[in-house]
Amino acid sequence: MKFIDEAKIEVHAGKGGDGAATFRREKYIRYGGPNGGDGGRGGSIWARADRNVNTLIDYRFARIHRAENGVRGGSADCNGRAGRDIELRVPAGTMVRDEETGDLVADLTKDGERALLARGGRGGLGNTHFKSSVNRAPRQFTRGEPGENRRLALELRVLADVGLLGLPNAGKSSFIRAVSSARPKVADYPFTTLNPALGVVRVGEASFVVADIPGLIEGAAEGAGLGHQFLRHLSRTRLLLHVIDITERDAARGARAIAAELKKYSASLGRKPRWLLFNKIDAVDDAPARISKLLAQLRWTRPWFKISALTGAGCAEVCKAAARELART
Repeated sequence: MKFIDEAKIEVHAGKGGDGAATFRREKYIRYGGPNGGDGGRGGSIWARADRNVNTLIDYRFARIHRAENGVRGGSADCNGRAGRDIELRVPAGTMVRDEETGDLVADLTKDGERALLARGGRGGLGNTHFKSSVNRAPRQFTRGEPGENRRLALELRVLADVGLLGLPNAGKSSFIRAVSSARPKVADYPFTTLNPALGVVRVGEASFVVADIPGLIEGAAEGAGLGHQFLRHLSRTRLLLHVIDITERDAARGARAIAAELKKYSASLGRKPRWLLFNKIDAVDDAPARISKLLAQLRWTRPWFKISALTGAGCAEVCKAAARELART
């Protein structure tokens, strides 16, 4: 299924049913009095996080959702039936915003979590509510209230503990293949990864989720390349692993560009813990010298690792360190 992480929809809750103005009419009962029932409540529209749904593609085609109206009240004090609610299933990690105001309506991060998107209108009152000592035969009733109507923007942010980032062809997909059972496409051309891929990494009794985010390039925060579409998916991660291809001619410049794009997109994203993974140590003979030079150029004092995503060398050490770090946070 094609990965879709944004969609815009309209939701229209049901109108409440009108109240009834009826009177009891039976043989031998001269003054039966009012017996009009209340109208039923209009149907509401809910969103529910479902772990079996992993994309918002359905809402690209089904944009308008309408709940059922409440039924008008009846005679003999019979209330109208309430309109049926609608429940929209969305992936866990979906954020719902009001398109007009930008206000956050819901942030569904757990399987089964529900949120009200549009409330159904209340049903009207029947004429029994207006009976009094001076008004024995009221003909008043109230009409049902309209339901809420909203235009909403759905945005999926992948739920992962660790996010992989780096320039195209840095080896992120190869790394996630080496440490998990995920099988993203691996090829020797830029932008091989077009959609985020998730993998579960197990370290002893512990486990964590890694997200492979499509490659970033300079200017991604302004819309260049493909990665700008997926920078939002890094916002929920707790640790960033920055994969650097040491065979590149100017790897330091590329690393600085990625760090700058994170800060441009979000100050909080720029402050997240970030470790460097120097990849492709199997492809060069002078890997230690190259890494030392890069560390000096970047003035790097935080954790770093040397790995070969192709052969798996050093990948286990990265996963063990990441598991320890996540256990502390």
